[in-house]
Amino acid sequence: MGKQFLFIYLAMLNIACADNNDFSTLYKQGDYGYACFRIPTVITTNDGSILAFAEARKMGCSDTGNIDIVLRKSIDNGETWSDVKIVWDDGDNVSGNPSPVIDRETGDIHLLSTWNNGQDKEADIIALKSIDTRRVFHQVSSDDGENWSAAKDITQTTKLSNWTWYATGPVHGIQLSKGPNKGRMIIASDHIEAHTDKYYSHIIYSDDHGDTWQLGGSSPNDQVNESTVAELNNGDLILNMRNYDRQDAQVRQIAISKDAGMTWQDQRYDRALPEPQCQGALLTTKNDLLLFTNPADSNNRVNMTLSISRDQGKTWPDKITLFDKHAAYSDLTELKDDRIIVLFEAGYETPYDGIHYKILDVK
Repeated sequence: MGKQFLFIYLAMLNIACADNNDFSTLYKQGDYGYACFRIPTVITTNDGSILAFAEARKMGCSDTGNIDIVLRKSIDNGETWSDVKIVWDDGDNVSGNPSPVIDRETGDIHLLSTWNNGQDKEADIIALKSIDTRRVFHQVSSDDGENWSAAKDITQTTKLSNWTWYATGPVHGIQLSKGPNKGRMIIASDHIEAHTDKYYSHIIYSDDHGDTWQLGGSSPNDQVNESTVAELNNGDLILNMRNYDRQDAQVRQIAISKDAGMTWQDQRYDRALPEPQCQGALLTTKNDLLLFTNPADSNNRVNMTLSISRDQGKTWPDKITLFDKHAAYSDLTELKDDRIIVLFEAGYETPYDGIHYKILDVK
């Protein structure tokens, strides 16, 4: 009898572990002629399509070299997906950090991204020893992601001359739904100052349906970069940032804007959101939940977790483990049937074995 109970217990434990680590794979190493896929971002279009973007890396998982931006599309809430579509391929150079945002008024999809010469490494760009620098680009699709405009260089209006490294997102952008700046599209970004090598988060924005893009406000304090932004129900914005100040807290940092992203204040640690220095993603749902995904571990890129706040980010009492093994970057969006899809890097051997997804009921 004891052995029978033990067998039943182990069977239940296996089912629980399988459910916890069960996912569907969208991109995996070696697919479509690419050695590695990284940096997932995802949005839901006005027509209800899901567009899942990624960096497709030709030679390996390195941040340097031949890197294209690709997407796969679903028109049935993630049941089936299109083949990979190349959004931007600039030969042997780096086209990356895809950060899409939708103009809900026009339906156009705007894709912000960053570029550098494929021979330049991040350290050389920061040290001003590179062939070129990081540049900011913009593309647009007016047909639900089927076709994309040529990439347009918007660096002049979105990057200061004393900034070296620069990154859009990498995460979805937002469009403001409230206040005097309703309709503004915002992309969370980050930069490094020349000579000081200080890391800051900032935003770029458009008030004219994506025709032009401008530089918004930066975080008051440095030691932060890869950020994600959300609009709160009182109209304030919250900027949630990767934290490099590890002496006091191995958690995310946040800041608040009361003027649609032009300035940021009250930068502080969010001690309810542990991180191992990695990207994360925010999402406000239709029923005013604030959701956050990241590898929720203080030291290692493991334990991809969905954190839930019912009080606009003041507390995060509820956590759902999506995958408890190796995991890294992520993004999420609300579907037309009110469920959410979480796109995340994960694997049993490394965090970068592939890009996978889970669909969850918000209720």
